[in-house]
Amino acid sequence: MQPLPSPLPFQRATLLRQLDTTPVWDLLVIGGGATGLGVALDGLSRGYKTLLLERTDFAKGTSSRSTKLVHGGVRYLAQGDVGLVREALYERGLLLKNAPHLCKNQSFIIPNYEWWGGAFYTIGLKLYDLLAGKLSLGAATHISRQQTLRRLSNIRPQGLRGGVVYQDGQFDDARLAVNLAQTGIELGGTLLNHVAVTGMLKDENGQVVGVRALDEETGQTYELRSKVVVNATGVFVDEILQLDQPGRPKLVRPSQGVHLVLEVSFLPGDDALMLPKTDDGRVLFAVPWHNRVLVGTTDTPLDEYDEEPQALEAEIDFILRTAGRYLAHPPQRADVLSVFAGLRPLAAPQNGSAATKEISRSHKLLVSAGGLLTITGGKWTTYRRMGQDTVDKAIALGRLPKAASQTATLRIHGAQPTTDYSNHLYVYGSDQPALLELVVQRPELGRKLDPQLPFLAAEVVWAARFEMARTVEDVLARRVRMLFLDAKAAIGAAPQVAALLAQELGHDPAWQQQQVAAFTALAQRYQPLQPTPTADILTR
Repeated sequence: MQPLPSPLPFQRATLLRQLDTTPVWDLLVIGGGATGLGVALDGLSRGYKTLLLERTDFAKGTSSRSTKLVHGGVRYLAQGDVGLVREALYERGLLLKNAPHLCKNQSFIIPNYEWWGGAFYTIGLKLYDLLAGKLSLGAATHISRQQTLRRLSNIRPQGLRGGVVYQDGQFDDARLAVNLAQTGIELGGTLLNHVAVTGMLKDENGQVVGVRALDEETGQTYELRSKVVVNATGVFVDEILQLDQPGRPKLVRPSQGVHLVLEVSFLPGDDALMLPKTDDGRVLFAVPWHNRVLVGTTDTPLDEYDEEPQALEAEIDFILRTAGRYLAHPPQRADVLSVFAGLRPLAAPQNGSAATKEISRSHKLLVSAGGLLTITGGKWTTYRRMGQDTVDKAIALGRLPKAASQTATLRIHGAQPTTDYSNHLYVYGSDQPALLELVVQRPELGRKLDPQLPFLAAEVVWAARFEMARTVEDVLARRVRMLFLDAKAAIGAAPQVAALLAQELGHDPAWQQQQVAAFTALAQRYQPLQPTPTADILTR
């Protein structure tokens, strides 16, 4: 038997102890999504003593609910935002190099039903490739009607003239977030989930010098001092800004994007589908993902929202209706295995007239009068650049000593190239042998959590020991992704996961029951046949 790695650096007790032994941090980041993790990792790459606090779980919000694309943004090119596209394509290339176990080159096909479509999209996507430079994933090409039908066997044949193939990136968003947190800990950082920031610490001049925080598990409170405090909480940046400046105007007005998950039979083969023109002016993607098909997304401005957004009935109908126009065998509501909604942190329109689809996804930095540094906007693809720009700003403000960012070449935890995606454990990269060693040592961990899905009991134990999972939701939503792939199966697996976690984390049967009940209530919201009244409070 091979010895298993020590879980000590990732254990919660180890990480919490560092809160008591560090008098002043260099960099304190609020928010454990793509943006916050990018900031923390950049600071750690420069040698700064860094703390990240996330009130729920890493990537709980928007960062686990994306379209799973690492891309420059074809839509932004059409809007003329060449700078944003060029930056994102560069970052796409870096991410495919630094996290090759999670990010891969994905072919997309745009079906053409207009006589001008082939030339129009081919020329536009040639420019897309050109902007990528040496990090291009491959040139766009026009293919015939016959080739399009062969590669997209479920595409509607009536009126089809051909297709355009282009290359972009595809990834697992929440798995990347977990690996970024692991990378940060391995670099000497302290990254904690389920710790909420409840207030700001200020000096006699009104400058932010730290935060008050609450351990959501134990109720323990902390006063944590830092040279720099960064607000990287996505759509919730205004909540943290209110702790600093009560009554200030809102910085963000979210837009909701909904995705449906279908059986792979609706898009068999290796190609993704991109539909460039929908009723709301957005593009629609159908992307192969973990032996499923992910279809989305919508664009719905929201005035009221919470941490667990709910898909609106109209959004589900819109996606099904739009996909049905292009698929010979169109999906019905009963075919949907899971539906999830995510919130985009878009800048609040100042004149009340800007359509959310027209608002740039470029990120913005704001420094309050009290010195709180807020980063908002952006997208997963540019998370590294957002982190670099944020830390550069802290240096420019004189809060941190000068040091160069090292993240452009920093390999992410688990980084290991793969071309075999048939084994679902590929997402663990270089950790896969150690995870399988758990099964060698405890054969009962080789059982599946669901007979129709590949996930193993060993993955739950691994998530608890090495990936900071603390709840059933942490495991089934963001470690093994079952909730996003099949909500009904996830509900069925919850009791097993609760029992395994209780054994690992030292909880009693009452905790298990509470966890199963809470997760079941959550997962029911991912089943489109069971709409909840929560949807009614969301207004356009």
